[in-house]
Amino acid sequence: MRILHTSDWHLGKTLEQYSRLEEQEEFLKEFREIVKDNDIDLVLIAGDIYDNGNPPAKAEKMFYSTISDITSSGKTAVLVIAGNHDNPERLVAASSLAYEHGVILLGEPKSIARQGVFGEYNTDDNYDFEIIESGEGYVELSIRGEKAVIITLPYPSEKRLNEVLTTELNDEDRQKSYSDRIGELFDDLSLKYRDDTINLVISHLYVMGGEESGSERSIQLGGSLSVSPSKFPKKAQYCALGHLHRPQKVPGTKGKIRYSGSPIQYSKSEINYSKGAYIVDVKAGLEAEISNILFRNYKPIEIWKCDSTEVALEKCKLEGEKKIWVYLEIKTKEIISTENIKEMKRLRPDIVSIQPIIDEIEDSKELKESLREKSMEEMFKEYFVLAKGGLEPTSELMDLFLSIALDEEETKDETSKS
Repeated sequence: MRILHTSDWHLGKTLEQYSRLEEQEEFLKEFREIVKDNDIDLVLIAGDIYDNGNPPAKAEKMFYSTISDITSSGKTAVLVIAGNHDNPERLVAASSLAYEHGVILLGEPKSIARQGVFGEYNTDDNYDFEIIESGEGYVELSIRGEKAVIITLPYPSEKRLNEVLTTELNDEDRQKSYSDRIGELFDDLSLKYRDDTINLVISHLYVMGGEESGSERSIQLGGSLSVSPSKFPKKAQYCALGHLHRPQKVPGTKGKIRYSGSPIQYSKSEINYSKGAYIVDVKAGLEAEISNILFRNYKPIEIWKCDSTEVALEKCKLEGEKKIWVYLEIKTKEIISTENIKEMKRLRPDIVSIQPIIDEIEDSKELKESLREKSMEEMFKEYFVLAKGGLEPTSELMDLFLSIALDEEETKDETSKS
């Protein structure tokens, strides 16, 4: 069986206030081609399909169109689980239609896939894809005669995990760590594994030893919601994980527990490594053969470090046509003027932020005095424009800031009087 493991699409995600939908459309187009060109039998999408629980309508349309295309009405099986960014109910809302195309959408750990047959009845007296058996947390598939048992664990928040394990927790159960409880669940579900089946895990969680990129929304809570790699089923031939944006093998697992990472650079912390997915070739009873397939970088993020405002303006002029996102860091001894900021953004579209790196200021006293002459409103507005790369604060935001600032000033006055 040939499996394609991907995750963390984050459809609808922005870079600061900038949309990434155009890049995401390019990725999905390439993804369709990868599935087709590599004769994929099963696509595993390990959570965080969307960036939040209320994704833009266009993002949902892109997702459903893509999975409809890649499954070819059941010829390629697709299994999707929810991540911590997804709204489980919303993700599975189209399940009745998805099943008709051979797509399994699972929102919560208690989810049960619907049994049935999909695709065409072929010469081997088998349908292209069949859900033979299913229950809470597992599904058995037959894809052109090859059988796979998959433990399915959509993002298991502590509350959802407790609901799966037991209706009433006793004191002993409450004292068990999150990792131990995940281990118990895996132990119970792995009893479904057989010697004649391909045995897999798909989940969205944080495994100890995984390397974060900084752009993920934390689900660890100080490490309490992390899982030891030793808790994963020993008989699992491959574990497809989502959550971490850096593609990686979990240390100490011989490469069989992996994060596929996100398909796009979602922050400047992700620019130093390539994005891709894993192709897993596996047969019952044998070790999986795993290869990496790389995606194109549809619109790279670059950090420009400039020694002066003049250098920054010249670089924006010379490289204004490049299809990139830019973070500008400019060494300066004075505040960068609004006029220069606007000119940089005119010359070089898609500047995400402009950060002044204040050099040693010889006459810092004069700078401080000039700042004191400005009103609180003016200083906040200038700061916001600098931090947001030229974007001005809305009147509503200004009103909110001033109301908070005035409240604090009044509190200070009252305190000093008392």
